[in-house]
Amino acid sequence: MTGEDNFWSLHETPVGAVVLAMNGEGALTHLQFAGRFAVPRGWRRDDACFDVVRRQLDEYFTARRQRFDIALAPHGTAFQRRVWQALCDIPFGQTITYAELARRVGKPGAARAVGQANGANPIAIIIPCHRVVAAGGIGGYAGGLEIKRKLLALEGIPLSS
Repeated sequence: MTGEDNFWSLHETPVGAVVLAMNGEGALTHLQFAGRFAVPRGWRRDDACFDVVRRQLDEYFTARRQRFDIALAPHGTAFQRRVWQALCDIPFGQTITYAELARRVGKPGAARAVGQANGANPIAIIIPCHRVVAAGGIGGYAGGLEIKRKLLALEGIPLSS
């Protein structure tokens, strides 16, 4: 692997197939639901690179893992990366509101901007954007509300809407 290389693979999960992508340093750059991510031209498929990611995802979906131990390299603005880091601090089985997430990243009153950064998260599930909900209900999810409901149910989070 070199720094310019990008690798990808597919993985079947209980919420559907996901596309995994990794940079040449071995850090995960994408985990997106199949059909919502087009693999860029020139990236190479290499299923073996993703053994650890697959194992940890499978453990998560069978309730044997609550926190991931995978090198991450999401691409985004400094603000987006700050939001994504804060998402990683939300414990398994808990949710927070967009307003609370905005406070946690030092931008009270910026719930809408936080929501946009949340929606731009390139590493779904592992960076747990599904744990952020609207004050009045479930909120949105780039992967679709049915997937968000399944992820929250897997974590034992009761849903009111």
